[in-house]
Amino acid sequence: MFMNVAYLNNSTSTVVDNTKPLIVTSCGNYRVKNRSEVVTHRPKGRKDYQLLYIASGKGHFFIHGEEKTVSAGNIIIYLPDQPQEYVYYRADQTDVYWVHFTGNEVEEILKYYNINLKNNILYIGTSPDYQWLFGQMIQELQLCRPRYDELISLQLRNIFVLISRAIMSAKKFSSTSEKEVAFAMHYFRKNYNTEISIEEYSESRGLSNCWFIQCFKEITGSSPLQYILKLRISNAQNLLENTDYTITEIANMVGYTNSLYFSRLFHKYIGMSPKEYRKVKLKENLRE
Repeated sequence: MFMNVAYLNNSTSTVVDNTKPLIVTSCGNYRVKNRSEVVTHRPKGRKDYQLLYIASGKGHFFIHGEEKTVSAGNIIIYLPDQPQEYVYYRADQTDVYWVHFTGNEVEEILKYYNINLKNNILYIGTSPDYQWLFGQMIQELQLCRPRYDELISLQLRNIFVLISRAIMSAKKFSSTSEKEVAFAMHYFRKNYNTEISIEEYSESRGLSNCWFIQCFKEITGSSPLQYILKLRISNAQNLLENTDYTITEIANMVGYTNSLYFSRLFHKYIGMSPKEYRKVKLKENLRE
């Protein structure tokens, strides 16, 4: 079994801390590969909250004496003192992320993000974003860099935001369409600065181009090309604010060989040229 776990202050003790609104106390990832089963049995539960996310495979949870098979794309929430009993089987190839948290405003925070505490199991969809955020929390807990405790609480809130979006969308998509769009978003984020043909991408995935574009827009609210454009403009903004690269260099870095065309696009979506944007941000930074 693959394990990657981390604990606040490197302590495995259960922490109940009411000094702050939200505190992450531990976080981890299990991938069941070799062991026949991995069992958790806590008849009296824990004193903190726990959220588990099934990234792939499935888990078997016993809630109020009833076994529930929980598939990929679901979260499970345990409240303090709630009995916990669940098992992962090797045959299911389970990949699960979990986080324990405490604080003096946890219940209010969960309600704010539309997370129903009476419903232990909630489908939120499969997305690499969840795995990335969990991975970031694990890393911060392991490295213990300055203010890491603040950062991981913000990363957990980020997960809550994604959960809330999934709840509020009230859209039901097939697992296939969700997986394809999540895969595409991950691919586009990694390759946004290269030439991407949506038709060729669809063909490489064995998908109808029209189906893929429509499905992507329904789930994300943007067409694939609009999504890639947003990635390019957003990264260009970051480079303009934080580096000394020329406009031409930045255009090339985000995927445009023609800097004039890049400047026109940037002006269209931001409301000012890249040069003007850099000046404005420089003045703002000097005032701070």
